[in-house]
Amino acid sequence: MNMRQKIVVISEDTLLKENISNSLLEYEQVEHVLPFQMAKEIDRQAPDIAIVAKLSLEQSVEMVQSIHSINPSIQIIFVSDVPDFELLREVIRVGAVDFFVLPEEQTLLHDSLAKVCKLIEQNKKQEGNAQSFKKGKGTIISFYSGKGGSGKTLLSTSFAQTLKLDSTAQVLFIDLNLQYGGAEAFLGLDESRSIVDLKPVIEELNEGHIKNVSQKEKYSSLEVLLSPCDAEAAEMVDTEFISKLLRTCRRAYDYVIVDLPAYMNEVNVTALEESDLIYYVMNLDTPSLRVYKNTEELFSRLSINTENRLFFVFNQVGKENELTIKDFKNLLTKPVVAEINRDLKGIQTAINNSTPLRKEPNEKKISIAAKGIKKWVASTLK
Repeated sequence: MNMRQKIVVISEDTLLKENISNSLLEYEQVEHVLPFQMAKEIDRQAPDIAIVAKLSLEQSVEMVQSIHSINPSIQIIFVSDVPDFELLREVIRVGAVDFFVLPEEQTLLHDSLAKVCKLIEQNKKQEGNAQSFKKGKGTIISFYSGKGGSGKTLLSTSFAQTLKLDSTAQVLFIDLNLQYGGAEAFLGLDESRSIVDLKPVIEELNEGHIKNVSQKEKYSSLEVLLSPCDAEAAEMVDTEFISKLLRTCRRAYDYVIVDLPAYMNEVNVTALEESDLIYYVMNLDTPSLRVYKNTEELFSRLSINTENRLFFVFNQVGKENELTIKDFKNLLTKPVVAEINRDLKGIQTAINNSTPLRKEPNEKKISIAAKGIKKWVASTLK
């Protein structure tokens, strides 16, 4: 059975949390959050299942109602450490699908989760591939590297454009290199409108506002929110702005691709926290390895969760590299999602002409790097 459904456990009770965890050992995507974090995490992660641990009667009912108001499609399972008929009746009334007393009903909880997952999987299959992209359940993917010159912006723009060309998904690219930009050069766009034009409407931000400000890359119709390329304008973008922007984008698009600058500030931290996936771009050399080790330590100090979220992308892979992929895999614990071969000839021409690496969905003659990105995107869409 597919155990890849997203599950969020909402609990402030340590013992209940431990008992719930014992039933979730075979599930791949499980996040534990405190009740006060619920709204942010449900909105950010768009989970398939929410397991709520007992609070007071009033708080429990409000919690279930709040989850459904944020995302009506979530399957909610309620757990308690003591039998309580009134609590059972009220949480079922407002939308919970099941109620269990732990640890006595540990096996029943396990069996119920399996049934719910099977139901979710069946529903997804019935919807079919053409309807597999749903409003409100978009995936945010951030591209980051602590080292400049890794090729991160070229990879992020090419990934987004390829994703748009090779699928029916609604895709938005956001350039958060606020001071200097960069994405416009790889996508052949002008800088007439930028992300800061959304500042006056951020409190009532919706899909229409985003589409009015975004520009379309002419070959794929990829929607792009460009950087202002201005240090003074960049100061207008704060953490609240980024959080509201990304949550609105998640509801309006299937994929939101974010290109982040190499430095770390509050805006970057917020974007990383809101992201479902973080693609860390690496070159196969000693400086890249050293910078990543420092970045890993910083992530830990900032409490940025990278478990099952951070993946490596090796760029400019070739015989000339100082280190091999095998060397890196022996030193790093996170999985590698893509290896893009060095392709100076194929890439340089596109960069000089300010055009993307690809121009058509079924283009036969594409560069070596474009082939690697196409394969990477195909694995993402599976």
